[in-house]
Amino acid sequence: MKRVLIVGLIFIVLGGVLMFFFGKGQQTKYENVTATQAEKLLAGGHIVVIDVREPFEFAEGHIPGAMLIPLGVIQSKLASLNPENSYLLVCRSGNRSGQAARILVAQGFKHVRNMSGGMLAWRGPVTK
Repeated sequence: MKRVLIVGLIFIVLGGVLMFFFGKGQQTKYENVTATQAEKLLAGGHIVVIDVREPFEFAEGHIPGAMLIPLGVIQSKLASLNPENSYLLVCRSGNRSGQAARILVAQGFKHVRNMSGGMLAWRGPVTK
């Protein structure tokens, strides 16, 4: 019985070590931030807001200064973006902006944040 427990414990520890070293590549390379954190980032400047919603959604209200690049065309617009800049991606709920964040990271963008909860969670100023 003790032998089985020891062998089981060894496998658990070994599995944890392997996941620690080899699982790092599986981690997201962008940061999810709350709407409150996003407001603080914007107040600090030096971050570009990309709204990935459709034009009609953007027209209903968006974060001041945000640039509109709908998710469906973001791949074709990457050449116009500097991969060294910091980006905050926004959509209605955080889903499409999360997809866009993964696209940017896959293309080598290093400073990417996704606003969880999207515009539904945003309580800051809105431009129409």
